[in-house]
Amino acid sequence: MTVTWEELGWQRVAAGVGRCRLPVWDCTAGLVVGKDTALLVDAGSSLAEGARLRAEAEALTGHRVTHLALTHPHFDHVFGAAAFAGAEVFGPVGMDTLLEQQQARAELRADAVREGLAEHLADEAVDALPRPRHLVSGEWTLDLGGGRQVLLANVGPGHTAHDLAVLVPGSPEVVFCGDLVEESGEPQAGPDAVPSHWPAALDRLLDLGGEDALYVPGHGAVVDAAFVRAQRDALAARFGVSP
Repeated sequence: MTVTWEELGWQRVAAGVGRCRLPVWDCTAGLVVGKDTALLVDAGSSLAEGARLRAEAEALTGHRVTHLALTHPHFDHVFGAAAFAGAEVFGPVGMDTLLEQQQARAELRADAVREGLAEHLADEAVDALPRPRHLVSGEWTLDLGGGRQVLLANVGPGHTAHDLAVLVPGSPEVVFCGDLVEESGEPQAGPDAVPSHWPAALDRLLDLGGEDALYVPGHGAVVDAAFVRAQRDALAARFGVSP
C-alpha cells in the first residue's frame, strides 16, 4: 500500500506531480508519476540523500524510479544520482562532457565541501557520479505511459552553461525550473553562470508554462508566472541586460 505525499513530507503540486524541499541547502526534488514509471527531477546532494529520495519515490508510486532528469551540474542537484541504478538519466547537452572533465569534477567536489558536505561524502558522490545518457539539445517529449507525457527543454544557458527545465502538462501545468528560478533567496550567480543569457532563459520558461502554470524553483516555495517575470526583470537590471 502506498503512502500519501503529505505523510512523507512531500508537496502534491498537481495530480501525480509532487516535490520536496531537502534539508541543509533547501534544494528541490520533483517527482512525476506515470504508468509503472516515475521521473525524478534532480537527485539531491549526496548518495545518502539520493537513496532517501529513491525510497520515498518508491513508497509513493509502488515501483522504482525509471527516469531521472538533472536540471544543471551543481552538487546539490546531482550528487545523489548514482543512487538511481537502472534509471534512464537525462540532462542538457554538454553536461556529459563537463562531468567527464577531471577539473570540473574536482570543482564540484570542492564546492560541496566548501558548502559544508563532509569530505568523504563528497568523495564517494563524485567518484560514482553518472553522466547523463540522454542529452537534450532542444526539446524532448518523454512518454511515461498512462497518458502522461512530460517535456524536457534545454532553456539555458543562464544559471549555468547547461540548464534543463521540465514541463508537466495538465491542469495546472507544472514547470520544474532548476536554479534558473529561486524563491528562498536571491538567485545565485557563480563563476559558471552566463548572466547575459539568464533573462532570456526565464522568458523561455514563461513561454513553456504560460500565465497559469505553477513554477517549481530549485530552492524555495512554488511560484507563479508573475514571480518568474519579476525575477527576470530583476536579473536583467542586476546584470545590465537590455530587454
